[in-house]
Amino acid sequence: MSLQHFFESAGGRVITAVIVAALLVVLAFAGKKRETEAQSVQAQRFDTRAMVVSALCIALSFVLAQIRLFKLPQGGSVTAFSMLPIALCAYLFGVKRGVLAGVCLGLMNLMFDPYVIHPAQLLIDYILAFGALGIGGVFRNQKKGLLKGYLLGIFGRYVCAVASGVIFFRAYVPKNFNAWTWSLWYNFTYIAAEGVMTVIVLCIPAVSRTFERMRAKTDAGRA
Repeated sequence: MSLQHFFESAGGRVITAVIVAALLVVLAFAGKKRETEAQSVQAQRFDTRAMVVSALCIALSFVLAQIRLFKLPQGGSVTAFSMLPIALCAYLFGVKRGVLAGVCLGLMNLMFDPYVIHPAQLLIDYILAFGALGIGGVFRNQKKGLLKGYLLGIFGRYVCAVASGVIFFRAYVPKNFNAWTWSLWYNFTYIAAEGVMTVIVLCIPAVSRTFERMRAKTDAGRA
């Protein structure tokens, strides 16, 4: 059985769902070592809240990804801000939880819309690419941290998409293009288009202030 057939099968989907559920549990305790030294009830509540909010961000990303404003013929879509909730999760809870949330989202995409031709391609397109959306959490304590984090996250996803295109999808490269040039341009078109729309929204003062208040409230709950 090929990997594609496995992930399209009921058994493959069940196994993927179990992995997602396990990662959601890990999300709750991603920062447990530092937070449980005082063994406070407040820390336990924060872990629970982090898991719930992270799960909501993952679900929202998945739903928004189904709203495709434009779809390219060889894969890749401009969606309704579907990458933003994972960046928000990283902004609220840090890199570890952001990356785990991104991996969960990638596995959900693998469960419902798989396209797998090689184990390494699965790793790049569904694990690394979506996990990269959470690395922007490194900017969470900086001014305009969500905006910077979002840009870093989508750049990480772009790098993964380009690498996958060059390695695994060379057959789709049109004549008069080399694999690198085509992959760089092709993946830039849909990721940049959605990125520009999202950046415009994040630059609206009312929106940015709302997310800043959310982070401040989250940090207060962590203390």
